[in-house]
Amino acid sequence: MRFTSLIIELIRARPRLVVWIVVLFQAALWLILPLVLYRSPPGDVATVLAYGREYQVGTDLGPPLAFWLADIAFRLGGNHVFGVYLLAQLCFIATFWALFSLGRAIVGGQQAVVAVLLTLTVTAFSFPGVEFGPLVLARPLWALLLLHSWLVIGQGRRNAWFALSIEAGLLLLTTSAAIGLLLLVVGFALATARGRRALMSFDALFALLVIAVLALPYLIWLIRADTLAMPPLPAVAELSARAVHWGVLLGFLVAAMSGIVLLVILNSPRFTRNPEEAPIIFRPPVDPLARHFVYFFALAPAFGVTLIAALFDLDRVVGDAGIALSMSGLAVVVAAGDLVHLRRQRLLRSAWAAVIVAPALATLATTLFLPWAGTAEVATSLPATAIGRFFGDSFERRTNRPLRAVAGDAQLATLIGMDSSRPHVFLDATPARTPWMTPAKFNELGGVVVWRASDTAGTPPDELAKRFPGIVPEIPRAFERMVTGRQGLLRIGWAIVRPKAP
Repeated sequence: MRFTSLIIELIRARPRLVVWIVVLFQAALWLILPLVLYRSPPGDVATVLAYGREYQVGTDLGPPLAFWLADIAFRLGGNHVFGVYLLAQLCFIATFWALFSLGRAIVGGQQAVVAVLLTLTVTAFSFPGVEFGPLVLARPLWALLLLHSWLVIGQGRRNAWFALSIEAGLLLLTTSAAIGLLLLVVGFALATARGRRALMSFDALFALLVIAVLALPYLIWLIRADTLAMPPLPAVAELSARAVHWGVLLGFLVAAMSGIVLLVILNSPRFTRNPEEAPIIFRPPVDPLARHFVYFFALAPAFGVTLIAALFDLDRVVGDAGIALSMSGLAVVVAAGDLVHLRRQRLLRSAWAAVIVAPALATLATTLFLPWAGTAEVATSLPATAIGRFFGDSFERRTNRPLRAVAGDAQLATLIGMDSSRPHVFLDATPARTPWMTPAKFNELGGVVVWRASDTAGTPPDELAKRFPGIVPEIPRAFERMVTGRQGLLRIGWAIVRPKAP
Protein backbone atom coordinates (compact mmCIF):
# COMPACT_ATOMS: atom_id res chain seq x y z
CA MET A 1 0.00 0.00 0.00
CA ARG A 2 1.13 3.57 -0.60
CA PHE A 3 2.24 5.17 2.65
CA THR A 4 0.72 8.55 3.40
CA SER A 5 1.40 10.18 6.72
CA LEU A 6 -1.25 11.58 9.01
CA ILE A 7 0.00 15.09 8.34
CA ILE A 8 -0.64 14.71 4.59
CA GLU A 9 -4.13 13.44 5.30
CA LEU A 10 -4.76 16.38 7.61
CA ILE A 11 -3.61 18.78 4.89
CA ARG A 12 -6.07 17.17 2.50
CA ALA A 13 -9.00 16.90 4.89
CA ARG A 14 -8.57 19.77 7.38
CA PRO A 15 -6.35 22.47 5.86
CA ARG A 16 -7.57 25.19 8.24
CA LEU A 17 -6.74 23.05 11.26
CA VAL A 18 -3.18 22.49 10.02
CA VAL A 19 -2.70 26.23 9.49
CA TRP A 20 -3.94 27.04 12.98
CA ILE A 21 -1.70 24.39 14.56
CA VAL A 22 1.54 25.47 12.89
CA VAL A 23 0.89 29.22 13.15
CA LEU A 24 -0.15 29.08 16.81
CA PHE A 25 2.85 26.87 17.59
CA GLN A 26 5.32 29.36 16.17
CA ALA A 27 3.47 32.30 17.77
CA ALA A 28 3.60 30.57 21.17
CA LEU A 29 7.29 29.79 20.68
CA TRP A 30 8.18 33.43 20.05
CA LEU A 31 5.90 34.63 22.83
CA ILE A 32 7.38 32.37 25.50
CA LEU A 33 11.02 32.59 24.43
CA PRO A 34 11.51 36.35 24.96
CA LEU A 35 9.60 36.21 28.25
CA VAL A 36 12.04 33.57 29.49
CA LEU A 37 15.30 34.83 27.97
CA TYR A 38 14.98 38.60 27.69
CA ARG A 39 15.38 40.90 30.67
CA SER A 40 15.03 43.95 28.44
CA PRO A 41 13.11 44.27 25.18
CA PRO A 42 14.95 43.55 21.92
CA GLY A 43 15.69 45.96 19.13
CA ASP A 44 13.94 49.32 19.26
CA VAL A 45 10.95 48.20 21.34
CA ALA A 46 11.90 50.46 24.26
CA THR A 47 12.24 53.41 21.87
CA VAL A 48 8.86 52.56 20.32
CA LEU A 49 7.30 52.65 23.78
CA ALA A 50 9.02 55.95 24.61
CA TYR A 51 7.58 57.53 21.47
CA GLY A 52 4.19 55.87 21.89
CA ARG A 53 3.84 57.27 25.38
CA GLU A 54 3.66 60.78 23.89
CA TYR A 55 0.93 60.10 21.28
CA GLN A 56 2.48 62.35 18.68
CA VAL A 57 0.81 62.54 15.25
CA GLY A 58 4.20 62.08 13.61
CA THR A 59 7.88 61.83 14.51
CA ASP A 60 11.18 61.37 12.77
CA LEU A 61 10.61 57.61 13.10
CA GLY A 62 7.60 57.73 10.79
CA PRO A 63 3.80 57.48 11.06
CA PRO A 64 2.29 57.05 14.52
CA LEU A 65 -0.01 54.01 14.50
CA ALA A 66 2.50 51.38 15.62
CA PHE A 67 3.74 53.56 18.48
CA TRP A 68 0.21 54.21 19.73
CA LEU A 69 -0.70 50.52 19.63
CA ALA A 70 2.52 49.57 21.42
CA ASP A 71 1.75 51.95 24.28
CA ILE A 72 -1.83 50.71 24.53
CA ALA A 73 -0.65 47.08 24.62
CA PHE A 74 2.00 47.94 27.22
CA ARG A 75 -0.57 49.58 29.50
CA LEU A 76 -3.11 46.77 29.03
CA GLY A 77 -0.35 44.32 29.98
CA GLY A 78 0.04 46.03 33.35
CA ASN A 79 3.00 48.17 32.26
CA HIS A 80 4.79 44.99 31.25
CA VAL A 81 6.40 44.26 27.92
CA PHE A 82 4.36 41.05 27.73
CA GLY A 83 1.56 43.10 26.17
CA VAL A 84 3.88 44.23 23.38
CA TYR A 85 5.16 40.70 22.76
CA LEU A 86 1.56 39.47 22.57
CA LEU A 87 0.67 42.24 20.12
CA ALA A 88 3.61 41.24 17.91
CA GLN A 89 2.41 37.63 17.79
CA LEU A 90 -1.16 38.70 17.06
CA CYS A 91 0.26 40.53 14.05
CA PHE A 92 2.07 37.32 13.08
CA ILE A 93 -1.13 35.27 13.32
CA ALA A 94 -3.14 37.83 11.33
CA THR A 95 -0.43 37.90 8.64
CA PHE A 96 -0.49 34.18 8.02
CA TRP A 97 -4.23 33.86 8.21
CA ALA A 98 -4.48 36.52 5.50
CA LEU A 99 -1.84 34.74 3.41
CA PHE A 100 -3.69 31.45 3.81
CA SER A 101 -6.97 33.09 2.78
CA LEU A 102 -5.25 34.57 -0.28
CA GLY A 103 -3.70 31.22 -1.17
CA ARG A 104 -7.03 29.45 -0.72
CA ALA A 105 -8.65 31.91 -3.15
CA ILE A 106 -5.93 31.24 -5.76
CA VAL A 107 -4.73 27.64 -5.42
CA GLY A 108 -7.27 26.07 -3.06
CA GLY A 109 -7.04 25.24 0.62
CA GLN A 110 -4.76 22.22 0.38
CA GLN A 111 -1.97 23.88 -1.57
CA ALA A 112 -2.47 27.07 0.44
CA VAL A 113 -1.37 25.07 3.50
CA VAL A 114 1.84 24.12 1.70
CA ALA A 115 2.40 27.78 0.85
CA VAL A 116 1.96 28.75 4.52
CA LEU A 117 4.36 26.00 5.65
CA LEU A 118 6.99 27.27 3.23
CA THR A 119 6.54 30.92 4.18
CA LEU A 120 6.86 30.09 7.89
CA THR A 121 10.48 29.05 7.24
CA VAL A 122 11.45 32.58 6.17
CA THR A 123 13.68 33.85 8.99
CA ALA A 124 12.12 37.32 8.87
CA PHE A 125 9.05 35.83 10.57
CA SER A 126 10.98 34.33 13.49
CA PHE A 127 13.05 36.39 15.95
CA PRO A 128 12.71 39.75 14.08
CA GLY A 129 8.95 39.42 14.56
CA VAL A 130 9.39 39.86 18.32
CA GLU A 131 10.59 43.45 17.85
CA PHE A 132 7.21 45.11 17.52
CA GLY A 133 7.23 48.36 15.61
CA PRO A 134 6.04 49.84 12.32
CA LEU A 135 7.58 47.06 10.24
CA VAL A 136 5.91 44.26 12.23
CA LEU A 137 2.53 46.02 12.18
CA ALA A 138 2.83 46.58 8.43
CA ARG A 139 3.00 42.83 7.73
CA PRO A 140 -0.65 41.93 8.48
CA LEU A 141 -1.86 45.13 6.83
CA TRP A 142 0.10 44.32 3.67
CA ALA A 143 -1.12 40.70 3.65
CA LEU A 144 -4.74 41.82 4.11
CA LEU A 145 -4.27 44.46 1.42
CA LEU A 146 -3.05 41.81 -1.02
CA LEU A 147 -5.97 39.55 -0.14
CA HIS A 148 -8.62 42.18 -0.74
CA SER A 149 -6.81 43.52 -3.80
CA TRP A 150 -7.12 40.09 -5.38
CA LEU A 151 -10.78 39.84 -4.37
CA VAL A 152 -11.41 43.19 -6.06
CA ILE A 153 -9.22 42.73 -9.14
CA GLY A 154 -9.35 39.00 -9.72
CA GLN A 155 -12.80 38.08 -8.50
CA GLY A 156 -14.65 41.36 -8.96
CA ARG A 157 -16.04 41.39 -5.42
CA ARG A 158 -17.17 44.95 -4.75
CA ASN A 159 -17.74 44.32 -1.04
CA ALA A 160 -13.94 44.02 -0.56
CA TRP A 161 -13.37 47.66 -1.46
CA PHE A 162 -14.20 48.95 2.01
CA ALA A 163 -11.75 46.61 3.75
CA LEU A 164 -9.11 47.45 1.15
CA SER A 165 -9.50 51.18 1.79
CA ILE A 166 -9.23 50.76 5.56
CA GLU A 167 -6.10 48.64 5.22
CA ALA A 168 -4.50 51.09 2.80
CA GLY A 169 -5.21 54.02 5.13
CA LEU A 170 -3.85 52.18 8.17
CA LEU A 171 -0.76 51.16 6.20
CA LEU A 172 -0.11 54.83 5.42
CA LEU A 173 -0.34 55.49 9.17
CA THR A 174 2.12 52.68 9.88
CA THR A 175 5.16 52.91 7.61
CA SER A 176 6.72 55.42 5.26
CA ALA A 177 7.13 52.63 2.70
CA ALA A 178 3.33 52.41 2.33
CA ILE A 179 3.27 54.82 -0.61
CA GLY A 180 5.57 52.62 -2.66
CA LEU A 181 3.60 49.49 -1.76
CA LEU A 182 0.30 51.11 -2.73
CA LEU A 183 1.82 52.24 -6.01
CA LEU A 184 2.66 48.61 -6.77
CA VAL A 185 -0.97 47.64 -6.25
CA VAL A 186 -2.20 50.50 -8.43
CA GLY A 187 0.41 49.71 -11.08
CA PHE A 188 -0.67 46.06 -11.27
CA ALA A 189 -4.32 47.10 -11.53
CA LEU A 190 -3.57 49.54 -14.36
CA ALA A 191 -1.61 46.87 -16.23
CA THR A 192 -4.54 44.42 -16.37
CA ALA A 193 -7.95 44.71 -17.99
CA ARG A 194 -9.82 43.49 -14.91
CA GLY A 195 -7.82 45.87 -12.74
CA ARG A 196 -8.64 48.85 -14.92
CA ARG A 197 -12.31 47.87 -14.87
CA ALA A 198 -12.21 47.78 -11.05
CA LEU A 199 -10.52 51.19 -10.82
CA MET A 200 -13.18 52.73 -13.07
CA SER A 201 -15.99 51.93 -10.63
CA PHE A 202 -17.45 54.34 -8.08
CA ASP A 203 -16.22 52.03 -5.32
CA ALA A 204 -12.68 53.14 -6.10
CA LEU A 205 -13.64 56.78 -5.51
CA PHE A 206 -15.21 55.96 -2.14
CA ALA A 207 -12.12 53.94 -1.21
CA LEU A 208 -9.90 56.88 -2.12
CA LEU A 209 -12.02 59.12 0.10
CA VAL A 210 -11.67 56.74 3.06
CA ILE A 211 -7.90 56.52 2.56
CA ALA A 212 -7.62 60.32 2.43
CA VAL A 213 -9.63 60.74 5.64
CA LEU A 214 -7.47 58.23 7.51
CA ALA A 215 -4.15 59.61 6.28
CA LEU A 216 -5.05 63.32 6.44
CA PRO A 217 -3.75 64.05 10.00
CA TYR A 218 -0.36 62.56 9.24
CA LEU A 219 -0.22 64.32 5.87
CA ILE A 220 -0.88 67.66 7.59
CA TRP A 221 1.93 66.90 10.04
CA LEU A 222 4.29 66.09 7.17
CA ILE A 223 3.49 69.42 5.49
CA ARG A 224 3.98 71.39 8.70
CA ALA A 225 7.19 69.54 9.55
CA ASP A 226 8.51 70.15 6.03
CA THR A 227 9.72 66.56 5.70
CA LEU A 228 8.38 65.81 2.22
CA ALA A 229 11.71 66.49 0.49
CA MET A 230 13.39 63.52 -1.18
CA PRO A 231 16.94 62.61 -0.16
CA PRO A 232 19.57 63.47 -2.79
CA LEU A 233 20.30 60.95 -5.52
CA PRO A 234 23.81 59.43 -5.65
CA ALA A 235 26.46 60.78 -7.98
CA VAL A 236 27.36 58.85 -11.12
CA ALA A 237 30.69 57.80 -9.62
CA GLU A 238 28.87 56.12 -6.73
CA LEU A 239 26.51 54.01 -8.84
CA SER A 240 28.86 51.02 -9.07
CA ALA A 241 29.20 50.86 -5.29
CA ARG A 242 25.43 51.18 -4.89
CA ALA A 243 24.95 48.34 -7.40
CA VAL A 244 27.19 46.11 -5.27
CA HIS A 245 25.20 47.15 -2.21
CA TRP A 246 22.00 46.20 -4.03
CA GLY A 247 23.40 42.75 -4.71
CA VAL A 248 24.28 42.35 -1.03
CA LEU A 249 20.75 43.28 0.04
CA LEU A 250 19.27 40.82 -2.45
CA GLY A 251 21.64 38.21 -1.04
CA PHE A 252 20.23 38.85 2.43
CA LEU A 253 16.71 38.19 1.13
CA VAL A 254 17.86 34.99 -0.55
CA ALA A 255 19.52 33.91 2.70
CA ALA A 256 16.27 34.59 4.56
CA MET A 257 14.60 32.16 2.12
CA SER A 258 17.18 29.41 2.69
CA GLY A 259 14.55 27.25 4.41
CA ILE A 260 12.34 27.30 1.31
CA VAL A 261 15.32 26.50 -0.92
CA LEU A 262 16.28 23.56 1.32
CA LEU A 263 12.78 22.08 1.30
CA VAL A 264 12.48 22.45 -2.48
CA ILE A 265 15.79 20.64 -2.98
CA LEU A 266 14.81 17.83 -0.60
CA ASN A 267 11.53 17.43 -2.48
CA SER A 268 13.25 17.26 -5.87
CA PRO A 269 12.40 14.16 -7.98
CA ARG A 270 16.00 13.70 -9.12
CA PHE A 271 17.00 11.83 -5.98
CA THR A 272 13.83 9.76 -5.60
CA ARG A 273 13.83 6.10 -6.64
CA ASN A 274 10.04 5.70 -6.85
CA PRO A 275 8.56 9.13 -7.65
CA GLU A 276 5.18 7.64 -8.53
CA GLU A 277 4.63 6.63 -4.87
CA ALA A 278 4.78 10.18 -3.54
CA PRO A 279 1.45 11.54 -2.25
CA ILE A 280 -0.06 14.37 -4.27
CA ILE A 281 -1.66 17.65 -3.22
CA PHE A 282 -4.11 18.57 -5.99
CA ARG A 283 -5.48 21.95 -7.02
CA PRO A 284 -7.78 23.18 -9.78
CA PRO A 285 -6.14 25.10 -12.64
CA VAL A 286 -4.93 28.55 -11.60
CA ASP A 287 -6.35 31.65 -13.24
CA PRO A 288 -3.62 33.16 -15.49
CA LEU A 289 -4.23 36.56 -13.89
CA ALA A 290 -3.77 34.99 -10.45
CA ARG A 291 -0.46 33.54 -11.60
CA HIS A 292 0.69 37.01 -12.72
CA PHE A 293 -0.59 38.50 -9.44
CA VAL A 294 1.42 36.08 -7.31
CA TYR A 295 4.63 36.39 -9.32
CA PHE A 296 4.39 40.19 -9.45
CA PHE A 297 3.94 40.64 -5.71
CA ALA A 298 6.55 38.00 -4.94
CA LEU A 299 9.22 39.74 -7.05
CA ALA A 300 8.36 43.44 -7.34
CA PRO A 301 8.46 44.29 -3.59
CA ALA A 302 11.70 42.35 -3.10
CA PHE A 303 13.48 44.07 -5.99
CA GLY A 304 11.87 47.45 -5.27
CA VAL A 305 12.69 47.74 -1.57
CA THR A 306 16.27 46.56 -2.04
CA LEU A 307 16.80 48.92 -4.99
CA ILE A 308 15.57 51.93 -3.00
CA ALA A 309 17.73 50.94 -0.03
CA ALA A 310 20.80 50.61 -2.24
CA LEU A 311 20.06 53.82 -4.12
CA PHE A 312 20.01 55.88 -0.93
CA ASP A 313 22.76 53.82 0.77
CA LEU A 314 20.62 52.40 3.58
CA ASP A 315 21.87 49.56 5.75
CA ARG A 316 18.61 47.60 5.75
CA VAL A 317 15.81 46.78 3.37
CA VAL A 318 13.26 49.57 3.00
CA GLY A 319 9.93 48.47 4.37
CA ASP A 320 10.65 45.02 5.74
CA ALA A 321 12.04 41.67 4.65
CA GLY A 322 8.83 40.09 5.93
CA ILE A 323 6.81 42.25 3.54
CA ALA A 324 9.17 41.63 0.63
CA LEU A 325 9.05 37.84 1.12
CA SER A 326 5.45 37.39 2.23
CA MET A 327 4.42 35.90 -1.14
CA SER A 328 7.49 33.68 -1.56
CA GLY A 329 5.85 30.47 -0.40
CA LEU A 330 2.76 30.97 -2.55
CA ALA A 331 4.94 31.77 -5.57
CA VAL A 332 6.80 28.46 -5.17
CA VAL A 333 3.50 26.56 -4.92
CA VAL A 334 2.06 28.28 -8.01
CA ALA A 335 5.24 27.49 -9.96
CA ALA A 336 5.12 23.82 -8.86
CA GLY A 337 2.06 23.05 -10.97
CA ASP A 338 -1.41 21.67 -10.37
CA LEU A 339 -0.01 18.53 -8.72
CA VAL A 340 2.43 19.00 -5.85
CA HIS A 341 4.29 15.78 -5.02
CA LEU A 342 5.51 15.48 -1.43
CA ARG A 343 8.49 13.14 -1.57
CA ARG A 344 10.52 11.87 1.42
CA GLN A 345 7.79 12.77 3.87
CA ARG A 346 9.75 12.00 7.03
CA LEU A 347 12.77 13.92 5.82
CA LEU A 348 10.62 16.90 4.81
CA ARG A 349 8.95 16.95 8.23
CA SER A 350 12.28 16.81 10.04
CA ALA A 351 13.84 19.48 7.84
CA TRP A 352 10.85 21.80 8.26
CA ALA A 353 10.86 21.38 12.03
CA ALA A 354 14.62 22.01 12.14
CA VAL A 355 14.30 25.20 10.11
CA ILE A 356 11.51 26.44 12.40
CA VAL A 357 13.40 25.63 15.62
CA ALA A 358 16.85 26.78 14.43
CA PRO A 359 16.23 30.55 15.01
CA ALA A 360 14.99 29.78 18.52
CA LEU A 361 18.12 27.77 19.27
CA ALA A 362 20.26 30.55 17.83
CA THR A 363 18.52 33.07 20.09
CA LEU A 364 19.07 30.80 23.08
CA ALA A 365 22.76 30.41 22.25
CA THR A 366 23.19 34.16 21.72
CA THR A 367 21.66 34.94 25.09
CA LEU A 368 23.37 32.28 27.19
CA PHE A 369 26.71 31.62 25.52
CA LEU A 370 27.72 34.77 23.63
CA PRO A 371 28.70 36.63 26.86
CA TRP A 372 31.20 33.84 27.54
CA ALA A 373 32.60 33.86 23.99
CA GLY A 374 33.48 37.56 23.80
CA THR A 375 33.07 40.98 25.33
CA ALA A 376 30.16 42.07 23.14
CA GLU A 377 27.14 43.14 25.14
CA VAL A 378 23.84 41.31 24.66
CA ALA A 379 21.31 44.13 24.79
CA THR A 380 18.47 41.89 25.96
CA SER A 381 20.43 40.84 29.07
CA LEU A 382 20.22 44.28 30.67
CA PRO A 383 17.89 44.21 33.73
CA ALA A 384 15.37 46.78 32.52
CA THR A 385 12.89 46.27 35.37
CA ALA A 386 15.53 46.64 38.09
CA ILE A 387 17.05 49.71 36.40
CA GLY A 388 13.72 51.48 36.01
CA ARG A 389 12.58 50.66 39.55
CA PHE A 390 15.82 51.85 41.15
CA PHE A 391 15.92 55.25 39.48
CA GLY A 392 12.17 55.78 39.84
CA ASP A 393 12.30 55.02 43.57
CA SER A 394 15.49 57.05 44.10
CA PHE A 395 14.01 60.15 42.48
CA GLU A 396 10.76 59.84 44.43
CA ARG A 397 12.58 59.41 47.76
CA ARG A 398 14.75 62.46 47.09
CA THR A 399 12.06 64.81 45.80
CA ASN A 400 8.79 63.30 47.08
CA ARG A 401 7.53 63.34 43.49
CA PRO A 402 7.27 60.61 40.86
CA LEU A 403 9.93 60.57 38.19
CA ARG A 404 8.69 62.67 35.28
CA ALA A 405 11.62 62.70 32.83
CA VAL A 406 14.88 60.92 32.11
CA ALA A 407 17.82 61.96 29.91
CA GLY A 408 21.39 61.00 29.11
CA ASP A 409 22.37 57.68 27.52
CA ALA A 410 19.64 56.92 25.00
CA GLN A 411 19.55 53.16 25.59
CA LEU A 412 19.40 53.46 29.35
CA ALA A 413 16.91 56.33 29.21
CA THR A 414 14.43 54.35 27.11
CA LEU A 415 14.70 51.39 29.51
CA ILE A 416 13.96 53.67 32.46
CA GLY A 417 11.07 55.12 30.45
CA MET A 418 9.36 51.72 30.77
CA ASP A 419 9.11 52.10 34.56
CA SER A 420 5.65 52.15 36.13
CA SER A 421 5.76 55.94 36.42
CA ARG A 422 6.33 56.16 32.62
CA PRO A 423 8.68 59.18 32.63
CA HIS A 424 9.21 61.20 29.47
CA VAL A 425 12.36 60.27 27.56
CA PHE A 426 14.49 63.27 26.58
CA LEU A 427 17.17 62.63 23.96
CA ASP A 428 19.30 65.60 24.97
CA ALA A 429 22.01 64.87 22.36
CA THR A 430 19.40 65.23 19.59
CA PRO A 431 16.57 67.26 21.18
CA ALA A 432 14.75 67.68 17.86
CA ARG A 433 13.88 63.97 17.97
CA THR A 434 11.90 64.42 21.20
CA PRO A 435 9.79 67.53 20.56
CA TRP A 436 7.65 66.87 23.64
CA MET A 437 10.58 67.84 25.88
CA THR A 438 13.02 70.77 25.89
CA PRO A 439 15.97 71.52 28.17
CA ALA A 440 13.94 74.25 29.89
CA LYS A 441 11.00 71.93 30.47
CA PHE A 442 13.29 69.16 31.70
CA ASN A 443 14.85 71.50 34.26
CA GLU A 444 11.39 72.60 35.35
CA LEU A 445 9.94 69.11 35.77
CA GLY A 446 13.13 67.62 37.13
CA GLY A 447 14.41 64.20 36.29
CA VAL A 448 17.30 61.78 36.23
CA VAL A 449 20.33 61.98 33.95
CA VAL A 450 22.06 58.62 33.37
CA TRP A 451 25.23 57.47 31.67
CA ARG A 452 27.54 54.45 31.63
CA ALA A 453 30.06 54.99 34.39
CA SER A 454 33.71 54.56 33.46
CA ASP A 455 35.13 55.12 36.97
CA THR A 456 34.11 54.61 40.58
CA ALA A 457 33.35 58.31 41.05
CA GLY A 458 30.69 58.28 38.36
CA THR A 459 32.09 61.26 36.45
CA PRO A 460 29.68 62.19 33.64
CA PRO A 461 30.99 62.43 30.05
CA ASP A 462 32.14 65.89 29.02
CA GLU A 463 29.36 66.34 26.45
CA LEU A 464 26.71 65.43 29.01
CA ALA A 465 28.21 67.76 31.61
CA LYS A 466 28.05 70.63 29.10
CA ARG A 467 24.38 69.98 28.34
CA PHE A 468 23.52 69.73 32.05
CA PRO A 469 25.84 72.15 33.84
CA GLY A 470 25.85 71.93 37.59
CA ILE A 471 24.71 68.32 37.96
CA VAL A 472 26.19 66.52 40.95
CA PRO A 473 26.95 62.86 40.17
CA GLU A 474 25.82 60.24 42.65
CA ILE A 475 27.68 57.05 43.48
CA PRO A 476 27.35 54.76 40.43
CA ARG A 477 24.83 51.98 40.70
CA ALA A 478 25.89 48.46 39.62
CA PHE A 479 23.44 46.01 38.07
CA GLU A 480 23.93 42.35 37.29
CA ARG A 481 23.25 41.16 33.78
CA MET A 482 21.28 38.00 33.12
CA VAL A 483 24.51 36.29 32.06
CA THR A 484 27.65 38.15 33.16
CA GLY A 485 30.14 35.98 31.29
CA ARG A 486 33.37 37.82 30.51
CA GLN A 487 31.77 41.20 31.13
CA GLY A 488 31.74 43.11 34.34
CA LEU A 489 28.73 44.53 36.13
CA LEU A 490 26.72 47.20 34.37
CA ARG A 491 27.65 50.42 36.18
CA ILE A 492 25.37 53.38 35.64
CA GLY A 493 26.34 56.87 36.64
CA TRP A 494 23.47 59.16 37.49
CA ALA A 495 22.50 62.55 38.75
CA ILE A 496 19.24 64.13 39.84
CA VAL A 497 17.92 67.38 38.45
CA ARG A 498 15.55 68.56 41.14
CA PRO A 499 12.20 69.97 40.00
CA LYS A 500 11.58 73.65 40.47
CA ALA A 501 9.04 74.58 43.08
CA PRO A 502 5.61 75.51 41.73
